[in-house]
Amino acid sequence: MIGSGSWGTTFGKVLADGGAHVVMWARRAELAQEIQEGHRNSEYLPGINLPRTMSATTHLSEALEGASQIYLAISSQALRQNLKAVRPLVRDNDAPIVSLMKGVEKRSGRRMSEVIAEELHCDPARIAVASGPNLALEIAREQPTAAVISSTSRDTAEAVARRARNVYFRTFVNTDVIGTEFGGVLKNLIAVAIGIVDGVGYGENTKASIITRGLVEMTDFAVAQGAQPETLQGLAGLGDLIATCQSPLSRNNTAGRLLGQGYSFQDVVKQMNQTAEGLASVAPVLQLARACGVQMPIVEQVKMVLDGTMNPRDIAPHLTTDDDKPTGERTQHGQSGSGGALRRAFQRARNQLRDGGRRASGDRP
Repeated sequence: MIGSGSWGTTFGKVLADGGAHVVMWARRAELAQEIQEGHRNSEYLPGINLPRTMSATTHLSEALEGASQIYLAISSQALRQNLKAVRPLVRDNDAPIVSLMKGVEKRSGRRMSEVIAEELHCDPARIAVASGPNLALEIAREQPTAAVISSTSRDTAEAVARRARNVYFRTFVNTDVIGTEFGGVLKNLIAVAIGIVDGVGYGENTKASIITRGLVEMTDFAVAQGAQPETLQGLAGLGDLIATCQSPLSRNNTAGRLLGQGYSFQDVVKQMNQTAEGLASVAPVLQLARACGVQMPIVEQVKMVLDGTMNPRDIAPHLTTDDDKPTGERTQHGQSGSGGALRRAFQRARNQLRDGGRRASGDRP
């Protein structure tokens, strides 16, 4: 596991609780020592005891030696630079490489799997991504949840899914890497918007409207990039969106709440102990959206709040468009069969609630 923040450590625990021996790589010696000797990561996961089958080191070569699977859990904006050190250590290794990150590289607009393929010079079929409703502290407390593992290679996705599961963590698989990654990225942007209106003091109607219209924006954007609309209805889309928007454990929600309370972007960054990936992803996502002709009014307004050109209290009245012409609810790009992606998403959510969250058609076990 390359990275020992809250999510990397939590996923390491998931793997260890599923029977794996996990070696964590930490940049800071004191953090590696605490994981190694105290079986704790008190800075990021206070009160959580880690399995004794988790060890830690500050040496990349030691962490990667003999690895059968390699997991990456570092800041999306620092990924490319970190991979330069990883590259020579995995050159002769064909182990699956799994991205746990939910961001877009600001400079290039690349998804994390694309950055991994470029920097490690490896076949995309070797790369997998994990996404879903992944609030780290809840999972570290062993509260039941699910995730989706995606790879262009079904075999790779299934190999990772078999390893990354235990009694409280269930994994499903798909081969829609684009949709899975963008679902994890885009829900962060909507969560920032939810945090902003929370900080302002608006209520549940406003938040429900943003979540609903936010799902439309997510689907339109992802489908325009080549994703399957069904993926945005699954764990990586709707599931992650609900969890991230409603929980105070969400870093992006917290960042948005601070913005809504009147803090500047710079002040929010200083106050956040951990990276809120949504803040860095706003600009590159909007650049990609404009290039493919997708309208994202909620995300546009988040950027305006970040830039200081919009009062946070003004984010709600312009949820859909500045045009007074009535428009339909369905997505621009996600329509098929009996209706658009939005309709199918809420039908899916209703079915999941009815049957206790059992199988979702887009993410197969």
